[in-house]
Amino acid sequence: MIERPEQGEYTEFQSRYITLVPPEGDLRVILREQTQQVLALLDGLTEEQGAYRYAPGKWSIKEMIGHLTDNDRIMSYRLLCFARGEQAPLPGYEENDYAAAGGFDRFSLEEMITHYRIVRESTLALLDSLPEDSYTRTGSFGGVAMSVRAQTCLIIGHELHHLRILHERYLN
Repeated sequence: MIERPEQGEYTEFQSRYITLVPPEGDLRVILREQTQQVLALLDGLTEEQGAYRYAPGKWSIKEMIGHLTDNDRIMSYRLLCFARGEQAPLPGYEENDYAAAGGFDRFSLEEMITHYRIVRESTLALLDSLPEDSYTRTGSFGGVAMSVRAQTCLIIGHELHHLRILHERYLN
């Protein structure tokens, strides 16, 4: 069971995402259930909805899915590095630069959902493969130290943050 991180395993900035994670249960189970909820929500959207932006300069829903997919890739790589004991600091990333370079609107909504699903399945497989003693191992990225279990919470909480935005600004 992957338990919640203790303070000191993440920064104050990251706590805004980590505190969104339900306080009980195995983080792998929570991530698996969240994935099913996201896929069910996205499956009901039309191509027109996938291209929708709630304001000029804001991401389309397809770009948001692309961002979540990129974020999963990056954060699962960090998980792998931290779990394996990597000592070299990893780079951070600028989400808006990545989203702009991704060109996600050129894909159909169905293709973006497929990318998300495949990447998330890989993240879940990685989490399932980690030995229990790796959950508290730490590494650093962008000058920030973090544990494997805090990184797992960050994946969940970051997605919850974007799902709230999706419901409030895109689907209402």
